Amino acid sequence: MRMTNALRFPAADPAAAASFFAAELAFEADPDDVHRDLQDGSTHGYVLVETRSPEAFAQARIPGAVNLPYRDLPDELDLDPDLVYICYCESFQCNAATKGALALAQRGYRVKRLAGGITAWREAGYPIESDAHSVVGVSKVACHC
Repeated sequence: MRMTNALRFPAADPAAAASFFAAELAFEADPDDVHRDLQDGSTHGYVLVETRSPEAFAQARIPGAVNLPYRDLPDELDLDPDLVYICYCESFQCNAATKGALALAQRGYRVKRLAGGITAWREAGYPIESDAHSVVGVSKVACHC
């Protein structure tokens, strides 16, 4: 019998799979979950952090996010150490959120990354803010990371 491509590498045992996926969820947040929290007004315990440039932040951002560009993070930050900082950037193809999360973690803060960044957020049809006004479905912003 020929081995399928999908099962060329056997699946992990259930306990190992549970550990792996639990660990993965400890590092990422889902846009749908964050959107539900924003709708319910229940973002207690975390802050959304846009890690792209101020120009990208001004053009399009997730409502309530703060801008901490990863390139400009100072060594000392005045952030609440009891909160989790959910970092996002442009998309899966951009790693500014990863770089920002790493920088915050190195400074002692708890972090997660928002899966898919603002692109996934927009593609789900969730609202975007800009400095001009709140908009839905704005055109893509160059990363400017």
